[in-house]
Amino acid sequence: MDKRASTAYPIHDLVAKRWSPRAFAPRPVDRESIGSLLEAARWAPSCFNEQPWRFLVATQEDAEGFERLASCLMGGNAWAREAPVLLLSVARLTFERNDKPNRHAWHDVGLATMSLVLQAQALGLVVHQMAGFEAAKAVELLGLPAGFEPVTMIALGHSEDPASLPDELRERELAPRSRKALGEVAFGTGWERPLELGASRSD
Repeated sequence: MDKRASTAYPIHDLVAKRWSPRAFAPRPVDRESIGSLLEAARWAPSCFNEQPWRFLVATQEDAEGFERLASCLMGGNAWAREAPVLLLSVARLTFERNDKPNRHAWHDVGLATMSLVLQAQALGLVVHQMAGFEAAKAVELLGLPAGFEPVTMIALGHSEDPASLPDELRERELAPRSRKALGEVAFGTGWERPLELGASRSD
């Protein structure tokens, strides 16, 4: 399903075509592809090259491990159980170099995750990130040590026809994508001061 973004300025296809579906085909993702996604995440930039990200990975082939992650999902994200792969991104909250708080840790985990997402897009896979999971339960079930915090649950797999979804989810799946206008999120050198750019194009 193609839900290319309608953009004011040209952007790369990997970004324009990326979106977060809920319909996943019952088809496994091969190990090499999973390795490529994690490798892309590994090479993301980070503050002081600390690489504060960790990823816990479960596939449907490992029923026990998959259930461990899936059981942390909140009810509204039960659809993610159909994905062949679930991941949990985790942030180390202190610098390894001096054990001081790393206030950029979540930002850097986001960068690594976006690298993973774009690599997935390049491989013809789809990804949906979720805040709707029980973080405390994930810490306990997955044995996260002190100083590490769950960030996002991630469903990964092959796209499926939205007709496979319940009515409410199908409506959300088929709804047009939208974003705030650039002028609402990008400013000049003062808060809400207009940023002067060239003329935009309309699609």
